[in-house]
Amino acid sequence: MEASVNRGKVVALIPARGGSKSIPLKNIRPIAGRPLVYWVLDAAFSCKAIDEVFVATDHERIASTVRSYGQGVHVVGRSPVTATDDAPTESVLLEFAKTVDADHICLIQATSPLLRASDLDAGFSLYFERGYDSVVSVVRQHRFIWRMLPDGTAVPENYDPRRRPRRQEYDGFFVENGAFYITSKQALLASQCRLSGKIGMLEMSPETYVELDEPSDWPVVEQLLLQRCREEGGARHRLEDIKVLAMDVDGVLTDAGMYYSDDGDELKKFNTRDGMGIRLVRQTGIIPVIITGERTEIVRRRAEKLGIEHVFQGVDDKLAVVESVMTDIGIEWEQLAYIGDDVNDLEVLRRAGFSAAPADAHESVRRYVDYVCVAKGGRGCVREVWDLLLQRNVGF
Repeated sequence: MEASVNRGKVVALIPARGGSKSIPLKNIRPIAGRPLVYWVLDAAFSCKAIDEVFVATDHERIASTVRSYGQGVHVVGRSPVTATDDAPTESVLLEFAKTVDADHICLIQATSPLLRASDLDAGFSLYFERGYDSVVSVVRQHRFIWRMLPDGTAVPENYDPRRRPRRQEYDGFFVENGAFYITSKQALLASQCRLSGKIGMLEMSPETYVELDEPSDWPVVEQLLLQRCREEGGARHRLEDIKVLAMDVDGVLTDAGMYYSDDGDELKKFNTRDGMGIRLVRQTGIIPVIITGERTEIVRRRAEKLGIEHVFQGVDDKLAVVESVMTDIGIEWEQLAYIGDDVNDLEVLRRAGFSAAPADAHESVRRYVDYVCVAKGGRGCVREVWDLLLQRNVGF
């Protein structure tokens, strides 16, 4: 983050209470492979205008999860009266504003994980450069709104049914999407409201209209996040930190098929593209690691040929092995990338800084990873992930 020049101190506040009834602990529930709040933390920490990021919570589990994000995020408490079902967001915002050292505050909602840093950057440009007192994020809608009168009669609100406009002729209307609000600390305390004075609005992309308020919203937003990861090559902003890539064998380096010779010897089918990718990435200093539940001579020989020194076979507890490797090498979770294809990989995938799965991985795995490969297991999926790392680290 870059400090604001001659504009005073800018902080972001993300409220994250633990008492959600519709989706318990939803602010840290995994979505697209990561705790929900992590997605907006990414946006806040990548925004050029924000100097510090705070998360206000009343729940220790949420606080612990947020601290695990790293990056210098500040976790602050919130009083019980601001964390009830009926408490308005203004209550925690005002409580925070009275104690924080800041000139400007950006309220960010954890339930809007589709928020991008570019949205925040554009919002702050409006706020600082066009003289607005507050800025709100919105999306454009092209719906026709009706209301019901006391006698049950329906009345159109924003169009004349006798002259129904075509979509291309209709500008639509703007709706708050709840992603972010920007105001000065002084205006907030004076007005007791997140929006006051001359208000500007930042139009965000249409898909950000969906907020995570009900369980039915979850799969919709999750698919949008997964699609974004595929289009952008996964969580690219984090790939530059990767120091180790660990991978399963069966279903990742191989097609998970079981092959036997006439003599009963077990055979495995590897992919030469994966092998070339591993050789290339080793040149960048990233360390390849193999962790598999099987124990075969074939895997040992393949690893030796590719120059992979860290090979663990016959592993029942992959999480324990990964943690041991991380300690030995001296890295943190955010510096680990992991490729897995089945449920025994989930514990590691959920913690890794970058997680990936082959196209034919088990559905429970594809739901939680940062990146789902185009290639299937044993058909170049490891090379595909290596290419993402190479593009970020050395510009190949």
